[in-house]
Amino acid sequence: MQVQDRSSAKPPKPPHQESDGQLLPTSAKFSNPTKNLDFSTRVCENLYRIIILFILVTTVAALFFLRNGAYGSDTSALLCIQSTQSHAIHPQLPQIRWNSIPPIADKSSAFANFRSEKWIVVSVSDYPSDSLRKLGKIKGWQLLAVGNSNTPKDWALKGTIYLSLEMQAQLGFRVVDYLPYDSYVRKSVGYLFAIQHGAKKIFDVDDRGEVMDDDIGKHFDVELIGEEAKQEVILQYSHENLNRTVVNPYVHFGQRSVWPRGLPLENVGEIGHEEYYTEVFGGRQFIQQGISNGLPDVDSVFYFTRKTGLEAFDIRFDEHAPKVALPQGMMVPVNSFNTIFHSSAFWALMLPVSVSSMASDVLRGYWAQRLLWEIGGYVVVYPPTIHRYDRIEAYPFSEEKDLHVNVGRLIKFLVSWRSDKHNLFEKVLQLSYVMAEEGFWTEKDVKFTAAWLQDLLAAGYQQPRLMSHELDRPRANIGHGDRKEFVPHKLPSVHLGVEEIGTVNYEIGNLIRWRKNFGNTVLIMFCSGPVERTALEWRLLYGRIFKTVIILSERKNVDLAVEQGQLDHIYKYLPKLFERYSSTDGFLFLQDDTILNYWNLLQADKTKLWITNKVSKSWTTVSATGDNDWFAKQADMVKKVVANMPVHLQVNYKESVKSEQSLTICNSELFYVPHHFVADFVDLVNLVGDLDIHHKVAIPMFFMAMDSQQNFDPVFDTMKYQQKPPSNLTMLYSSEVAAVHPWTISSEQEFIKLIRIMAAGDPLLMELV
Repeated sequence: MQVQDRSSAKPPKPPHQESDGQLLPTSAKFSNPTKNLDFSTRVCENLYRIIILFILVTTVAALFFLRNGAYGSDTSALLCIQSTQSHAIHPQLPQIRWNSIPPIADKSSAFANFRSEKWIVVSVSDYPSDSLRKLGKIKGWQLLAVGNSNTPKDWALKGTIYLSLEMQAQLGFRVVDYLPYDSYVRKSVGYLFAIQHGAKKIFDVDDRGEVMDDDIGKHFDVELIGEEAKQEVILQYSHENLNRTVVNPYVHFGQRSVWPRGLPLENVGEIGHEEYYTEVFGGRQFIQQGISNGLPDVDSVFYFTRKTGLEAFDIRFDEHAPKVALPQGMMVPVNSFNTIFHSSAFWALMLPVSVSSMASDVLRGYWAQRLLWEIGGYVVVYPPTIHRYDRIEAYPFSEEKDLHVNVGRLIKFLVSWRSDKHNLFEKVLQLSYVMAEEGFWTEKDVKFTAAWLQDLLAAGYQQPRLMSHELDRPRANIGHGDRKEFVPHKLPSVHLGVEEIGTVNYEIGNLIRWRKNFGNTVLIMFCSGPVERTALEWRLLYGRIFKTVIILSERKNVDLAVEQGQLDHIYKYLPKLFERYSSTDGFLFLQDDTILNYWNLLQADKTKLWITNKVSKSWTTVSATGDNDWFAKQADMVKKVVANMPVHLQVNYKESVKSEQSLTICNSELFYVPHHFVADFVDLVNLVGDLDIHHKVAIPMFFMAMDSQQNFDPVFDTMKYQQKPPSNLTMLYSSEVAAVHPWTISSEQEFIKLIRIMAAGDPLLMELV
């Protein structure tokens, strides 16, 4: 790591000034021609200056050591300091002076004077494919290839502008500082280059797609204004159901068993065709999403479960189905494989950098659709426009973790989001900031958004004007005369390798049911193991099922969104989490030494308390009068809390505890608090206050006070529980019980072993490894 030299010429020292304001030569304080001082006298008179000088020298030396010596031996200390200072709990909202952004001109490339209105932008990691060569020959469109660290050094294609990493760095755009070297999201530089060189339309595509008939204008609405624009009305999904916020467009085009990457898994089972449509006037479809024949844009769950062997997908959609628009309040997955952006939506081309690669363009699409409503624009989905070839190159489920964990919650959040900002770019920046606050991406994307918007303006882009949206207006009733019918063709689905019976396959159906059941439940997990090796894995495992996964640990890790908490008093940290998610069904607490078989929890009553009170090795009663001093002290503190309990809590507790000389202990690795008990739980935490009551004592006390044990749900009664782990953990595991304890996960390899045995209950888990 290089340390930049920031030294500069020192200004001349000012003459010393006495207290009476007269200026004297510097030497006047240290010498007097009429008075000779011996050495000791001079030292005494100037002792304070010597001490100050010593302190300054010592400080400079220490800083020099940290900035230089530490890099040569142990960088961790300095990096830790810098990391602590650079990461805040909440993201910082960048302050931008929109009217003071200097222009950025292309002065470094050979294409400085080149201009074109229509651009095709692709990311390239290998030598030009046949599909890419065909893209480069489409008349009227300029092909721009954006390289990354995997691109061959000698990459070239006649008639194509190629931006190598070196060229990208020389263009002067701010976004370059945030882009990963080995990812397709470097296309963001390509978008800015095209805009800088006169772009009015940008076709966002990948290098495996071939445009049908080699004519983009035949399939998309390339012209929205002027003589060549089509003056027509477009079929539109009905907005009558306000709770319907996302649709699967593949159903409209004849493939109801296929779903696009980015569609929430809980919506996969919605395969019925539309009862009716409405219409909208064309001209503001600033984002146009095309359908792909061959290999459409599908997620890894579909890719790995809907065929057998290594045969390539060759899925066909209805080419004669009409294009269809999305009304405000309704969204659709939008990708970077086959999409046209008109100039009014160029700001929406930004690809996030802090999420996984297979989630970046989909999160961009949802983010962009919400902001598109602010300028009166909308998305239209078009019948097949390209053919993409399936290279049978698998990508792991983990690359989509940001989709399956967050996308459903993101859509709900975006539809409900409102802004009081007075120009579009202020709204764009505000939404990126709030999305970081909500955990959909990180502060890095807030800074990236600020850089992107400034680069747009510097490249000569003018932001569109705002228009009032329709989200908060009363929706007009849809009369029979306004209803338009279209019944999609049901195209053959023999490629699926399964018989289509109107529902998705069994495994996907299970995942949907689990997600629907726990999609509004928050999982709070305490990790005793190394979070840097396990936090992401736990989120990936349980985030598919629960509303969100909060991870606590002894040490905070901002980069992994791990919050700090002490296990001995972990219950004292829960109220603030309860407050953060105040609209959930409930909260499930889990320690990382216990494995949760969520598929066996469907029958549990989410309005009741769940805990291991019938698991004898977990829930025990001990005497508080014996030789154990710790038991006695804990029992005395429990008595103090009980004495101050409100009547309903105290009555419940005393009904469960028959003797004041006993103490109930529960290891409390696993428990559930429904929403309507949260207030009682918080009250009990407040009653404990500063008392040093251990987690294993406080939790059973709380539960017995909140309700009678006979009302607890028995879901954890079947839990497989041992106090010490066996030598062979796989012999302990059973997929037929609600949970298994103990278990140890300290590395990715151990996590993979766990996933493979848990697949007995959830076969789709095999897609994680």
